[in-house]
Amino acid sequence: MQYTSHYDSPLGGITLGSDGEALTGLWFDGQKYFADTLEIGHEERELPIFARTKKWLDIYFSGKAPDFRPPLNMICSDFRKSVWEIMLKIPYGHTMTYGEIAEKIAARRGLKQMSAQAVGGAVGHNSISLIIPCHRVVGTNGSLTGYAGGIDKKIWLLEHEGVDMDGLFRPRYSTAP
Repeated sequence: MQYTSHYDSPLGGITLGSDGEALTGLWFDGQKYFADTLEIGHEERELPIFARTKKWLDIYFSGKAPDFRPPLNMICSDFRKSVWEIMLKIPYGHTMTYGEIAEKIAARRGLKQMSAQAVGGAVGHNSISLIIPCHRVVGTNGSLTGYAGGIDKKIWLLEHEGVDMDGLFRPRYSTAP
């Protein structure tokens, strides 16, 4: 059985998903691939995992780096999981490029190279936004490429974390709150 709960953030509503023990999803309401790992027959219920996740979100949105992570259950392919595990290691207030992640995956798999586009697909399908910080992944030239929650949210999150935005290229249509 899967469960959901809701959280009101400064960037709008967030839906949390869980298998009852670990967090399986964290999506901005209406984002691309919203609830892509959530079963149709889920039930809305407050659980200890949701209380822990909401505490993490409260700390994060207060402008601090949380010093804990709620238990996660990554429902995805092995490749996506390897990308998401690298994203978990990107420190608060820092960024990493798709190419850097691709290099790490290639090295782990004993390959000469790995497609940054394949990494981009795995990053874009991250089902546990914020906690698995896909917003910290940028293009090789510092471009703020796609974010399932919207580029405006990506910019807000990076600025919120104090990322030096001078070296990052924002799209012209940004409407950061």
